[in-house]
Amino acid sequence: MKAAQDIILKPIITENSMMGIMEKKYTFKVAKTANKIEIAKAVEEVFPGTKVAKVNTMNVRGRKRRQGYNVGYTPSWKKAIVTLTEDSKEIEFFSDMM
Repeated sequence: MKAAQDIILKPIITENSMMGIMEKKYTFKVAKTANKIEIAKAVEEVFPGTKVAKVNTMNVRGRKRRQGYNVGYTPSWKKAIVTLTEDSKEIEFFSDMM
């Protein structure tokens, strides 16, 4: 089993993800090999006092980029949207940004 810090790589801060905070939905970039159960346990471990209700995951394809004549792709990655229960404590990292 991986450590929780190896599963949750970084938060995703966009306009759309900030709108989800009102509904207790938080968006993270996670390890590509992590499954929903591992992600839920990692969130509860990294942010004490939180209870995860559900986890939605999606694989994000790399974008096509060019540098002059050369063409390549950015790396693909995995995104997780974590929904907390109603009685759960909020994640303070996100609430400080609003």
